[in-house]
Amino acid sequence: MKPVFAHGLILPLLLTTTVLGAQAQESTADLAKKLSNPVAAMISVPFQANYDGGYGPEDGSKYTINIQPVIPFTLNEDWNVISRTILPVVWQDDIAGPSGHQFGLGDTTQSFFFSPKKPGLGGVIWGVGPAFLLPTATDDLLGGEKWGAGPTGVVLKQEGPWTFGALANHIWSFAGDDDRSDVNATFLQPFLSYTTPDAWTFGVNTESTYNWDEDQWSVPINLTVAKLVKFDKQPVSFTAGVRYWAESPENGPDGWGARFVVTFLFPKGK
Repeated sequence: MKPVFAHGLILPLLLTTTVLGAQAQESTADLAKKLSNPVAAMISVPFQANYDGGYGPEDGSKYTINIQPVIPFTLNEDWNVISRTILPVVWQDDIAGPSGHQFGLGDTTQSFFFSPKKPGLGGVIWGVGPAFLLPTATDDLLGGEKWGAGPTGVVLKQEGPWTFGALANHIWSFAGDDDRSDVNATFLQPFLSYTTPDAWTFGVNTESTYNWDEDQWSVPINLTVAKLVKFDKQPVSFTAGVRYWAESPENGPDGWGARFVVTFLFPKGK
């Protein structure tokens, strides 16, 4: 499950795009901008591949594919509820000293955002709801063996080609293996992106976590470039990027990492 596929596929996938007509460009640009909105009323299924290294004294490494379906549901004429799932598939090597290889599922994060269908005052888009941590890991070193829950929220604004905002949650553990560390963590994801008329999106964000029990930040800074294309009538977005770990636990990831994402979109009326 090494990420060599990214080197072999990223350039051909991006180069398959052709010059589209003005109307098609507007359509794909619209979809690309919606994809920058975490609570857009549109089904999307991203497969997000990540590489991180520098773990522990053995310079361990981790490859993660996050399967992240986003599914909106209509509550009534004014409100949607947006389901966002993160299910990690992990291959890792010596992340806890000479701990060997592990492969399997990690723990799942499931969030629900209750969001107004129309932007609020000043064009602000927002959503709030619960987030849950589910102990779905198939190996002790792939998860925390804890059940958790807490609040989550997102606020953003889309103005012209720009999207900017932040997503956050806080999760406390309430059940699970008593021998494992409790979960008391805040996740913060400020984000900024710019979408061009021909559906390129340039983005920067952090996916920071603060562990309150350990008084420790993990702060990866991500820089990404995405292109949305259509295969026949199927919209697909391809994203490539790098990340830098500005802060991490003593035995956590270090230095530079990489990201590659394929997202399938299923807009209404398709």
